Amino acid sequence: MDLSIFLIQCLNSLQYGLLLFLVASGLTLIFGIMGVINLAHGSFYMIGAYMAYALAPAVAATFGGGFFSVLLVGFVLSVLLGYVLEWVFYSFLYEREHLQQVLMTYGLILVFEELRSILVGDDVHGVEVPALLAGKLELGDVMTYPVYRLFISGVCLALALGMYLVFTRTRLGMMIRAGSTNREMVQSLGIDIKFLYRVVFAAGVAIAVLAGMVAAPVSSVYPGMGSSVLIICFVVVVIGGIGSIRGALLAALLIGVVDTFGKVLLPQAAGVLVYVLMALILLWKPDGLFKAG
Repeated sequence: MDLSIFLIQCLNSLQYGLLLFLVASGLTLIFGIMGVINLAHGSFYMIGAYMAYALAPAVAATFGGGFFSVLLVGFVLSVLLGYVLEWVFYSFLYEREHLQQVLMTYGLILVFEELRSILVGDDVHGVEVPALLAGKLELGDVMTYPVYRLFISGVCLALALGMYLVFTRTRLGMMIRAGSTNREMVQSLGIDIKFLYRVVFAAGVAIAVLAGMVAAPVSSVYPGMGSSVLIICFVVVVIGGIGSIRGALLAALLIGVVDTFGKVLLPQAAGVLVYVLMALILLWKPDGLFKAG
């Protein structure tokens, strides 16, 4: 492996790890802070990818915009979707057993898959890279790297910084952290914990949807794409520590490196390397790399 190929694989692992963090951070918010095992989280990623495909003609006809207008419209719709879902379904799960949470959220997976089949069909679709980001970065004499992949990394880093600032520097972040520890005490202080949880859930859904939208041009759009994402997201949450945003970031970057270089150096064993990594870390730190908060 020469220097150019090594550099490209480093960029690939960084981009994959940051994208994985973007999806898993929404699951961390919902699972770690609200205590709900949300098996439907991967479906939100799938919904985002299909939004990037299906909304493009409608947005172009209505607003005359391109990919970035689709991102904005999709983000707004995802916030509304998350708020309504929490109000109608998830608000009844906080005091329920985990088995009931698993059954209901698995049922939502089936509903989302059926709606996807009815509305869009079962074909594989592609989303074009926006013309502004369609270029390539020269790496040496013969190697290039797509600018759009760097854009994905930039979006993920910006959102990671935004989440850090919200949770550590704002009153909203303080209320969210307090609500995850003792919701009864937060309610006694006059804070509407139900509305707070709806905001958290809507944010988690919106982050997953946004991840699916920005990933669509490089991963294509196909049925069942949320299932594999859900599994690896739970691995990120477990490795990083349930409820820890910084743990999710570090875990996602580690998985990105192991998965990317594993496919290059050990392609026969690449499928299990991530789970070996999880097993080793849990043997060392059973609660994950970091604790919540």
